[in-house]
Amino acid sequence: MTIIVTGGAGFIGSNFIFYMLDSYPEDRIVCMDKLTYAGNLSTLASAMDNPHFRFCKIDICDREAVYRLFEEEHPDMVVNFAAESHVDRSIENPEIFLDTNVKGTAVLMDACRKYGIARYHQVSTDEVYGDLPLNRPDLFFTEETPIRTSSPYSSSKASADLLVLAYYRTYGLPVTISRCSNNYGPYQFPEKLIPFMIINALSDKPLPVYGEGVNVRDWLYVKDHCRAIDLIIHKGRVGEVYNVGGHNEMKNIDIVKLICKELGKPESLITHVTDRKGHDLRYAIDPTKIHNELGWLPETKFEDGIKETIRWYLYNRKWWEMIISR
Repeated sequence: MTIIVTGGAGFIGSNFIFYMLDSYPEDRIVCMDKLTYAGNLSTLASAMDNPHFRFCKIDICDREAVYRLFEEEHPDMVVNFAAESHVDRSIENPEIFLDTNVKGTAVLMDACRKYGIARYHQVSTDEVYGDLPLNRPDLFFTEETPIRTSSPYSSSKASADLLVLAYYRTYGLPVTISRCSNNYGPYQFPEKLIPFMIINALSDKPLPVYGEGVNVRDWLYVKDHCRAIDLIIHKGRVGEVYNVGGHNEMKNIDIVKLICKELGKPESLITHVTDRKGHDLRYAIDPTKIHNELGWLPETKFEDGIKETIRWYLYNRKWWEMIISR
């Protein structure tokens, strides 16, 4: 089987490639990545010598290049991780997010229609649902929760989801969608909350927290997410959306304090800054559907995953120092 993984030089995409090469050593994995600021070829260094792996520098919006790769590889599946994904950057420049996240998705699905595919999988986000009130811990996002976006980023991801489902209904394209909570783990780009705080704390730099830091996120260890996608693309029902949640709800401020504690740094490094525009209050996913249908549940407790993540950044300074220097 040949699987094209777009955005495979990024955080979740690279972890998925490592997972698939390890779990299905006879499958061919083809990585398609534009290598924007968040995509790093060094992340894939350990896979480059694998005869079952190929890397191609391609923008998913480049229809000619995408079609040429499909002609060469005749993929059985496509898993689309490629996306602009930082909320703050989307507020500053929405157009880039519309190009990659919406138009790029359309190009990929057009290629799937033209050359045939057994499964197209769209990796989405729980941010398409908007947010939940802090005073209602009994409420969770389900697959039936209405889409109610808060940022240009989440709007672009929601648009892509609707386009994917439209291609399923209109053209019969065999699609699935997963909407995950916040991921953390190895190879996450340093601008994201957890690696950003780890790296700043290691250098005794200020740890800026939006507002009071009471915003709640549901954290999912990246390897648990990879396992969920594996199940969905092989056993999930075509045309369905699956929510993938970590059952690890944490306030942002508590995560920063935990990182300080693990690294032996003082909480006095924490500084409160002006809150993000339209900052979502709380995310929380109900993964009942994927558990009942595919038997998936997160295996990594947050207290274990965060320690493993901190350890990884401690022992892989060369990787993130190179990114920061750029």
